[in-house]
Formats: sequence, C-alpha cells, structure tokens
Amino acid sequence: MSLSSEYGSPDLILGEEFLTWLWYKSDIASSFFEDHSGEKFQVYVEKKVVVQGGNGNTKETASVSGSLSPLREARFGLGTGKKVSRAFLRLEKNDLCWQFSISANDFSFQSLRLPKIGEKGQGEDPDALILEKVYLVEECLHMFDRIFETFISMRFSDDWQREVEAVRSWMTELD
Repeated sequence: MSLSSEYGSPDLILGEEFLTWLWYKSDIASSFFEDHSGEKFQVYVEKKVVVQGGNGNTKETASVSGSLSPLREARFGLGTGKKVSRAFLRLEKNDLCWQFSISANDFSFQSLRLPKIGEKGQGEDPDALILEKVYLVEECLHMFDRIFETFISMRFSDDWQREVEAVRSWMTELD
C-alpha cells in the first residue's frame, strides 16, 4: 500500500494543513499578511468551511455554512481530527474585496468574485474594463501567493511546532 493511498496525497495533506492554518491565522489576526510592497491586507475564512476526516468507508465530511456564522461545528470537527478540505475566503485590501472558495486538494479557486469596477464611460478605451478585471484577478493571485509563501516559510521553520500547538489550542477555544 502506498503512502498516498492510505494517508492521502502529499498535496492534499499540505493543502489541508494550509487551509487549517489559514483559518487559524484569519481568526486571530486577519491583517497578519502583507503583500510584497509591505502593504497589509486582510484575510477572512467565512460563510462555508468543509472539514473531513478518516479514510475510505470511514471518511466523514462536515460542511458548515452561514453568512454570519462563527462556524463552530466545523471548528469542533478540527478538534476531533478532521482537516479543512474546502473554505470560502474573503481578501480585503484598500477598500477592495475578493471572495472565492478554495479546495485543499488542488488549490483550485471556485466562484471568484472580484471587487466591483466602474462602468465604462463614453469615449473610454473599450478594453479598459477587461484590463481592470485582469488586473484584479492578478492582484488576488498575488495576495494568495503571498499567503502561501508565509505559510511555507512557517511550515519549514523551527517555529512550526509552536505554531501547531497554538492552532491546537485555538481549535478547542469555542467562544
């Protein structure tokens, strides 16, 4: 039996760790993250979280959603050994907001909502709206890359064990 068939693929394991850690970070300090220019942006895990645990026939999935929900049941699932397999994220920077769902399995974005952009004015470049949308998608991807870089730096640092203990403590604090 291969390691990936019994324990999940290495990508999935890293993705689950990443999304679990991101939920923790967003809950304790949503503005923890900075882009490459040093500008802070906020990250929120909200609306919907899917947690999974077990393997094969014993696999259990819990999906918790609610627009203003603290997602307690999903957080309780983390305390029982489940890991985040999908989460809904909101990124905010300079009064702009991006929202999307992301999978731990392959980091695929779903339902990406970009910040609202202005209407096309008369006499403006017809490509301006398209270029602005492309810019906003790139900005979202840059922020996400920065979040993942921060995670990877922490994950392979000497401080990781302390971070794991902090996440475990957070999992059991159900306000």
